[in-house]
Amino acid sequence: MTLTVVDMHTGGEPLRIVTGGYPPIPVGTILEKRAYVRDHLDHLRKILMFEPRGHYDMYGALLVEPDLPSADLAVLFMHNEGYSTMCGHAIVALGRYAVDEGLVALQEPVTTVNIEAPCGLVVASVEVQGGKADAVSFESVPAFLFARDQKVDLPGFGVVGFEIAYGGAFYALADCRQFGLEFGRNRVRDFVDAATALTEKLKAEFPLSHPDHADLAFLYGTILTDGDDAFSSRPTKNICVFAEAEVDRSPTGSGVTARLAAMYAKGEIEIGQTRLFESIAGSRFSGAVARTARAGSHDAVIARVGGRAYYSGRAEFIVEADDELGRGFLLR
Repeated sequence: MTLTVVDMHTGGEPLRIVTGGYPPIPVGTILEKRAYVRDHLDHLRKILMFEPRGHYDMYGALLVEPDLPSADLAVLFMHNEGYSTMCGHAIVALGRYAVDEGLVALQEPVTTVNIEAPCGLVVASVEVQGGKADAVSFESVPAFLFARDQKVDLPGFGVVGFEIAYGGAFYALADCRQFGLEFGRNRVRDFVDAATALTEKLKAEFPLSHPDHADLAFLYGTILTDGDDAFSSRPTKNICVFAEAEVDRSPTGSGVTARLAAMYAKGEIEIGQTRLFESIAGSRFSGAVARTARAGSHDAVIARVGGRAYYSGRAEFIVEADDELGRGFLLR
C-alpha cells in the first residue's frame, strides 16, 4: 500500500491532501460518497490522520469526482473522529492548490474555483499575480443562527449562555469568560476542557435540524470567543474545539461563517463590514457578510471569509504488512 499526499497549512492548521493511493469512489451524491468512504475506507483515514504519520489534530482532504455540474472539484474532509461537512481552512488551501496544479483555468487577477463540499457548493476566489496563486477568499452555503440566547447548567461550570449557528457545520458559540477563561492567560487545555464539556452536553440534550439533509444536522464542536461580537476594528479572538476535542490552529473558516451569521442576526454587524478573526495561534481570517439569503425557514447570510495557505511538504506513505501500529493510533 502506498499513499501520496501534499501537506499545506492555513493559519497554522494542517491540511493533508490525498494525491494517490485511494481506490475509486463509487458514483453518487457527495453525501453518498462521504458515507461510502466512512463505511468502507476508514482504515485509510486512520493511516493518514493518526500517528505515526499524523497526530491527534491532523486534518485531511480527499478529492473526489464532483456530482454538481458547476463544480470544478469535490472534496471529503477528514479528521481524528471522522468526516466533516465543511472546512474553511481546507477550502482556502484547496483554492490555491487547484490553481497551482492546473485543476482550473488560470485567470488574473482572480481565478474562481467551484468546490463541492458535503454541505454544498463553495465558491473560492483565488488572487493570482504573475501566474502564482496568493490569498484566497470563499463564499460558502447559506449560514444562519439556529438558536439564540440559550442557557444550560454545565457541571463544573454552572449556568452558561450559548448560541448555535450553522456555517456549513453547526457550532455552539459561547463567551469564554463565563468559564473563567481569558485568552493569553489560561492554557489551551483549559479551553479544550470547557468547550468539550459544552459540546457533549448539547449533543445529548439539544437536538438540531437542517433544512436540506439530516446528515448535516449534528453539532460539530464549540467555539469559545472573547465576547467581542459587536463590530469593531479590533480583531476578535476565538478557539474552535471540534470533532473529538481537536483544536483548530486557524480561526476556523466555517466557524467564522457561523459567527458572522450570528452577529448579523443580532444586529452586531452590517452587510459589507469586514471583521478580523484571530485564532489561538495568532493567525487571522477576514470575514464579512456579503448578502442575505434563506435556508429553508431560516433567515440566512452568505459570508465571505479570507485567508492564506502555504505548502509544507510532500510525502509518500507505506504500511508494512506486519506493522500493526503503522495502521494508526492516537495518544494525547
